[in-house]
Amino acid sequence: MNDKIDLQICLGSSCFSRGNKKIVKVIEEYIKANNLSGRVYFHGGHCFSKCEQGPTLLADGKYFHQLTEESVSEVLNKLFGL
Repeated sequence: MNDKIDLQICLGSSCFSRGNKKIVKVIEEYIKANNLSGRVYFHGGHCFSKCEQGPTLLADGKYFHQLTEESVSEVLNKLFGL
């Protein structure tokens, strides 16, 4: 049974042009800083077809749109209860 939280960042070109590369780095640093590697499966996904709302993260079955470096940390804090 996989009890890891699934975090999937859109790797589509629109999300990339809107800054998902910075979001990926923030998420990776967050996971490392909070020792969450055993609780998270973080990976990229193909286009989520929500291009105008990117960068987009699918976290544990819920979409988060128009992420910034600041807002993604807030999303992760809520998700992990930190």
